[in-house]
Amino acid sequence: MFRRAFWFTTGAAAGVWATNKVHSKLRKLQPDSLAAQAADKAVETGHRLRRFALDVRDGMADREEQLHEALGLTETGAARELPPARRTEALAPHHPTTRITRTTGPNRNEDH
Repeated sequence: MFRRAFWFTTGAAAGVWATNKVHSKLRKLQPDSLAAQAADKAVETGHRLRRFALDVRDGMADREEQLHEALGLTETGAARELPPARRTEALAPHHPTTRITRTTGPNRNEDH
């Protein structure tokens, strides 16, 4: 008797849990919910872009200050050698000795 009651209760609880999960997923897929999610993502992206722009502006101001000091354009700065520009690996060529040549199409050296 207790065994049947246990499994009946367990099945009913699983059914209620599954029904709630399905209804919550369906609510998330409704058009107004999707629009709210898209608006939230757009606002978040806007904040990220603004932070990026502020970081770029700060970096530009720092580099400009370095250049002004190096050129002696500030009140306290004396002319000195320019600091080397920072270069990232993404800007460096991957294979400088590899050359891609065109193997198909008309030869430009031939007379027609």
